[in-house]
Amino acid sequence: MAVAADTVERVVYAALAEDVGAGDVTTEATVDADAVGTAELILKEGGIVCGLAAAEAVFRALDPDLRFEALVEDGTPVERMTVVAVVSGPLRAILTGERVALNFLGRLSGIGTLTRRYVDAVAGTGVAILDTRKTTPGLRLLEKHAVVCGGGRNHRFGLDDAVLVKDNHLAAVGSIRAAVVRLRGATDLPIEVECDTLAQVSQALEANVDAILLDNMTPDELVASVALAQGRARLEASGGVTLESIRTIAETGVDEISIGALTHSARSLDVSLELT
Repeated sequence: MAVAADTVERVVYAALAEDVGAGDVTTEATVDADAVGTAELILKEGGIVCGLAAAEAVFRALDPDLRFEALVEDGTPVERMTVVAVVSGPLRAILTGERVALNFLGRLSGIGTLTRRYVDAVAGTGVAILDTRKTTPGLRLLEKHAVVCGGGRNHRFGLDDAVLVKDNHLAAVGSIRAAVVRLRGATDLPIEVECDTLAQVSQALEANVDAILLDNMTPDELVASVALAQGRARLEASGGVTLESIRTIAETGVDEISIGALTHSARSLDVSLELT
Protein backbone atom coordinates (compact mmCIF):
# COMPACT_ATOMS: atom_id res chain seq x y z
CA MET A 1 0.00 0.00 0.00
CA ALA A 2 1.15 3.57 -0.67
CA VAL A 3 0.69 6.17 2.04
CA ALA A 4 -0.61 9.53 0.80
CA ALA A 5 1.93 12.34 0.92
CA ASP A 6 -0.32 14.56 3.03
CA THR A 7 -0.62 11.80 5.62
CA VAL A 8 3.15 11.43 5.81
CA GLU A 9 3.58 15.20 6.09
CA ARG A 10 1.02 15.46 8.89
CA VAL A 11 2.79 12.80 10.94
CA VAL A 12 6.21 14.28 10.21
CA TYR A 13 5.23 17.80 11.23
CA ALA A 14 3.81 16.52 14.50
CA ALA A 15 7.01 14.60 15.21
CA LEU A 16 9.20 17.60 14.38
CA ALA A 17 7.10 19.90 16.57
CA GLU A 18 7.60 17.45 19.43
CA ASP A 19 11.35 17.13 18.92
CA VAL A 20 12.49 20.56 17.75
CA GLY A 21 10.16 22.76 19.78
CA ALA A 22 11.33 26.37 19.61
CA GLY A 23 14.56 25.41 17.85
CA ASP A 24 17.60 23.14 17.84
CA VAL A 25 19.78 25.00 20.35
CA THR A 26 22.86 22.80 19.93
CA THR A 27 22.95 22.77 16.13
CA GLU A 28 22.20 26.47 15.72
CA ALA A 29 25.04 27.34 18.10
CA THR A 30 27.67 24.99 16.67
CA VAL A 31 26.95 24.82 12.92
CA ASP A 32 27.29 27.82 10.61
CA ALA A 33 24.07 28.80 8.86
CA ASP A 34 25.68 28.43 5.41
CA ALA A 35 27.41 25.09 6.09
CA VAL A 36 26.51 22.25 3.73
CA GLY A 37 27.32 18.57 3.72
CA THR A 38 26.28 15.04 2.93
CA ALA A 39 25.14 12.20 5.19
CA GLU A 40 24.35 8.53 4.75
CA LEU A 41 21.42 6.75 6.38
CA ILE A 42 22.59 3.29 7.37
CA LEU A 43 20.77 0.16 8.50
CA LYS A 44 23.26 -1.33 10.93
CA GLU A 45 21.53 -4.72 11.00
CA GLY A 46 19.89 -6.82 8.33
CA GLY A 47 16.18 -6.52 7.70
CA ILE A 48 13.39 -5.09 5.59
CA VAL A 49 13.73 -1.42 4.72
CA CYS A 50 10.72 0.79 5.40
CA GLY A 51 10.20 4.44 6.21
CA LEU A 52 12.25 6.16 3.53
CA ALA A 53 9.39 8.44 2.46
CA ALA A 54 8.91 9.58 6.05
CA ALA A 55 12.64 10.17 6.47
CA GLU A 56 12.72 12.23 3.29
CA ALA A 57 9.69 14.24 4.40
CA VAL A 58 11.45 15.09 7.66
CA PHE A 59 14.43 16.66 5.92
CA ARG A 60 12.35 18.44 3.28
CA ALA A 61 10.11 19.92 5.97
CA LEU A 62 13.19 21.51 7.51
CA ASP A 63 14.67 22.66 4.20
CA PRO A 64 12.97 22.04 0.83
CA ASP A 65 16.32 22.49 -0.93
CA LEU A 66 17.80 19.39 0.66
CA ARG A 67 18.53 16.54 -1.76
CA PHE A 68 17.38 13.09 -0.62
CA GLU A 69 18.36 10.03 -2.65
CA ALA A 70 16.85 6.69 -1.66
CA LEU A 71 19.19 3.90 -2.74
CA VAL A 72 16.63 1.12 -2.23
CA GLU A 73 12.84 0.90 -2.14
CA ASP A 74 10.64 0.21 0.85
CA GLY A 75 10.19 -3.53 1.19
CA THR A 76 13.76 -4.35 0.12
CA PRO A 77 15.65 -6.89 2.25
CA VAL A 78 19.18 -5.67 3.03
CA GLU A 79 22.26 -6.89 4.89
CA ARG A 80 23.74 -5.15 7.92
CA MET A 81 25.58 -1.85 7.39
CA THR A 82 23.69 -1.09 4.18
CA VAL A 83 23.48 2.56 3.13
CA VAL A 84 19.82 2.99 2.22
CA ALA A 85 19.74 6.71 1.45
CA VAL A 86 21.93 9.78 1.08
CA VAL A 87 20.89 13.29 2.09
CA SER A 88 22.80 16.41 1.16
CA GLY A 89 22.40 20.15 1.63
CA PRO A 90 22.36 22.57 4.58
CA LEU A 91 23.96 20.86 7.58
CA ARG A 92 21.67 22.49 10.11
CA ALA A 93 18.63 20.88 8.53
CA ILE A 94 20.34 17.50 8.29
CA LEU A 95 21.40 17.47 11.93
CA THR A 96 18.11 18.84 13.25
CA GLY A 97 16.13 16.21 11.37
CA GLU A 98 18.48 13.32 12.17
CA ARG A 99 16.70 11.80 15.17
CA VAL A 100 13.15 12.11 13.85
CA ALA A 101 14.12 10.64 10.47
CA LEU A 102 15.92 7.75 12.15
CA ASN A 103 13.01 7.13 14.50
CA PHE A 104 10.69 6.63 11.54
CA LEU A 105 13.19 4.54 9.60
CA GLY A 106 14.09 2.30 12.54
CA ARG A 107 10.53 1.82 13.76
CA LEU A 108 8.99 1.05 10.39
CA SER A 109 11.88 -1.16 9.28
CA GLY A 110 11.48 -3.09 12.52
CA ILE A 111 7.80 -3.75 11.79
CA GLY A 112 8.55 -4.81 8.23
CA THR A 113 11.32 -7.11 9.42
CA LEU A 114 9.22 -8.79 12.11
CA THR A 115 6.35 -9.24 9.66
CA ARG A 116 8.67 -10.95 7.18
CA ARG A 117 9.74 -13.42 9.89
CA TYR A 118 6.11 -14.41 10.46
CA VAL A 119 5.44 -14.62 6.72
CA ASP A 120 8.47 -16.84 6.24
CA ALA A 121 7.36 -19.05 9.13
CA VAL A 122 4.11 -20.00 7.33
CA ALA A 123 5.60 -20.30 3.83
CA GLY A 124 3.88 -22.95 1.76
CA THR A 125 0.70 -23.13 3.86
CA GLY A 126 -1.26 -20.52 1.90
CA VAL A 127 -2.13 -18.69 5.12
CA ALA A 128 -2.16 -14.88 5.07
CA ILE A 129 -0.52 -12.89 7.87
CA LEU A 130 -2.68 -9.96 9.01
CA ASP A 131 -2.05 -6.98 11.25
CA THR A 132 -4.51 -5.49 13.78
CA ARG A 133 -5.53 -2.08 15.11
CA LYS A 134 -2.95 -2.39 17.91
CA THR A 135 -0.88 0.40 16.42
CA THR A 136 0.90 3.48 17.77
CA PRO A 137 -1.66 6.33 17.97
CA GLY A 138 -1.17 8.62 14.99
CA LEU A 139 1.09 6.19 13.12
CA ARG A 140 -1.42 3.57 11.97
CA LEU A 141 -1.15 4.15 8.22
CA LEU A 142 2.64 4.15 8.31
CA GLU A 143 2.81 1.05 10.48
CA LYS A 144 0.31 -0.82 8.32
CA HIS A 145 2.38 0.18 5.28
CA ALA A 146 5.36 -1.41 7.02
CA VAL A 147 3.39 -4.64 7.48
CA VAL A 148 2.73 -4.77 3.74
CA CYS A 149 6.43 -4.12 3.06
CA GLY A 150 7.15 -7.20 5.14
CA GLY A 151 4.77 -9.34 3.10
CA GLY A 152 1.78 -9.17 5.42
CA ARG A 153 -1.74 -8.00 4.70
CA ASN A 154 -3.78 -5.24 6.28
CA HIS A 155 -6.84 -6.01 8.37
CA ARG A 156 -9.29 -3.15 8.86
CA PHE A 157 -7.83 0.35 9.11
CA GLY A 158 -10.51 1.66 11.44
CA LEU A 159 -13.97 1.13 12.82
CA ASP A 160 -15.63 2.50 9.68
CA ASP A 161 -14.26 0.24 6.95
CA ALA A 162 -15.03 -3.27 8.22
CA VAL A 163 -17.32 -5.13 10.63
CA LEU A 164 -15.89 -7.15 13.50
CA VAL A 165 -18.31 -8.19 16.24
CA LYS A 166 -16.27 -8.82 19.37
CA ASP A 167 -17.11 -10.28 22.78
CA ASN A 168 -18.21 -6.97 24.29
CA HIS A 169 -20.55 -6.34 21.37
CA LEU A 170 -22.10 -9.77 21.97
CA ALA A 171 -22.42 -9.05 25.68
CA ALA A 172 -24.24 -5.81 24.85
CA VAL A 173 -26.58 -7.15 22.15
CA GLY A 174 -27.25 -10.58 23.63
CA SER A 175 -26.37 -13.08 20.88
CA ILE A 176 -24.57 -13.61 17.60
CA ARG A 177 -27.85 -13.91 15.71
CA ALA A 178 -29.17 -10.63 17.14
CA ALA A 179 -25.93 -8.84 16.22
CA VAL A 180 -26.00 -10.18 12.66
CA VAL A 181 -29.66 -9.24 12.16
CA ARG A 182 -28.92 -5.67 13.22
CA LEU A 183 -25.82 -5.46 11.04
CA ARG A 184 -27.58 -6.81 7.94
CA GLY A 185 -30.03 -3.96 8.29
CA ALA A 186 -27.34 -1.36 8.79
CA THR A 187 -24.51 -2.14 6.36
CA ASP A 188 -23.52 -4.04 3.25
CA LEU A 189 -20.03 -4.72 4.61
CA PRO A 190 -19.01 -8.36 5.16
CA ILE A 191 -19.65 -9.46 8.74
CA GLU A 192 -16.98 -11.07 10.88
CA VAL A 193 -17.72 -12.37 14.38
CA GLU A 194 -15.27 -13.23 17.13
CA CYS A 195 -15.79 -16.72 18.60
CA ASP A 196 -13.88 -18.44 21.37
CA THR A 197 -15.85 -21.70 21.55
CA LEU A 198 -17.04 -24.26 19.04
CA ALA A 199 -20.61 -23.55 20.12
CA GLN A 200 -20.18 -19.93 19.07
CA VAL A 201 -18.66 -21.03 15.77
CA SER A 202 -21.80 -23.09 15.10
CA GLN A 203 -24.01 -20.11 15.95
CA ALA A 204 -22.00 -17.83 13.65
CA LEU A 205 -22.27 -20.31 10.79
CA GLU A 206 -26.02 -20.64 11.34
CA ALA A 207 -26.24 -16.84 11.10
CA ASN A 208 -24.41 -16.97 7.74
CA VAL A 209 -21.57 -14.67 8.73
CA ASP A 210 -18.87 -13.99 6.18
CA ALA A 211 -15.90 -14.57 8.48
CA ILE A 212 -15.12 -15.87 11.95
CA LEU A 213 -12.28 -14.75 14.18
CA LEU A 214 -11.21 -17.80 16.21
CA ASP A 215 -9.92 -16.20 19.38
CA ASN A 216 -7.31 -17.91 21.57
CA MET A 217 -8.29 -21.40 20.43
CA THR A 218 -6.02 -24.43 20.78
CA PRO A 219 -4.77 -26.13 17.61
CA ASP A 220 -7.28 -28.93 18.16
CA GLU A 221 -10.11 -26.41 18.46
CA LEU A 222 -8.94 -24.68 15.29
CA VAL A 223 -8.94 -27.98 13.41
CA ALA A 224 -12.47 -28.68 14.67
CA SER A 225 -13.61 -25.20 13.61
CA VAL A 226 -12.21 -25.71 10.12
CA ALA A 227 -14.07 -29.02 9.85
CA LEU A 228 -17.26 -27.40 11.13
CA ALA A 229 -17.08 -24.46 8.73
CA GLN A 230 -16.33 -26.54 5.61
CA GLY A 231 -15.47 -23.39 3.70
CA ARG A 232 -18.72 -21.58 4.49
CA ALA A 233 -16.88 -18.69 6.16
CA ARG A 234 -13.39 -17.27 6.09
CA LEU A 235 -11.52 -18.31 9.25
CA GLU A 236 -9.05 -16.07 11.04
CA ALA A 237 -7.01 -17.33 13.98
CA SER A 238 -5.87 -14.79 16.55
CA GLY A 239 -4.62 -14.44 20.10
CA GLY A 240 -1.23 -15.17 21.62
CA VAL A 241 0.40 -16.06 18.31
CA THR A 242 4.20 -16.37 18.44
CA LEU A 243 6.91 -17.28 15.97
CA GLU A 244 7.19 -20.61 17.78
CA SER A 245 3.48 -21.43 17.50
CA ILE A 246 2.47 -19.91 14.18
CA ARG A 247 3.42 -22.83 11.94
CA THR A 248 1.26 -25.20 13.98
CA ILE A 249 -1.62 -22.73 13.79
CA ALA A 250 -1.21 -22.31 10.04
CA GLU A 251 -1.30 -26.05 9.49
CA THR A 252 -4.75 -26.37 11.11
CA GLY A 253 -6.36 -25.16 7.88
CA VAL A 254 -7.35 -21.60 8.84
CA ASP A 255 -7.26 -18.95 6.13
CA GLU A 256 -5.59 -16.11 8.02
CA ILE A 257 -3.68 -15.39 11.20
CA SER A 258 -3.80 -11.92 12.74
CA ILE A 259 -0.96 -10.82 15.00
CA GLY A 260 -1.05 -7.69 17.14
CA ALA A 261 2.65 -8.08 17.91
CA LEU A 262 3.55 -7.04 14.36
CA THR A 263 2.92 -3.45 15.34
CA HIS A 264 2.75 -3.32 19.14
CA SER A 265 5.88 -5.35 19.89
CA ALA A 266 8.23 -4.94 16.93
CA ARG A 267 11.75 -3.89 17.91
CA SER A 268 13.13 -0.90 16.01
CA LEU A 269 16.10 -1.72 13.83
CA ASP A 270 19.45 -0.15 14.61
CA VAL A 271 19.91 2.74 12.20
CA SER A 272 22.26 5.68 12.04
CA LEU A 273 23.09 8.85 10.13
CA GLU A 274 26.75 9.51 9.41
CA LEU A 275 28.24 12.61 7.84
CA THR A 276 30.61 11.79 4.98
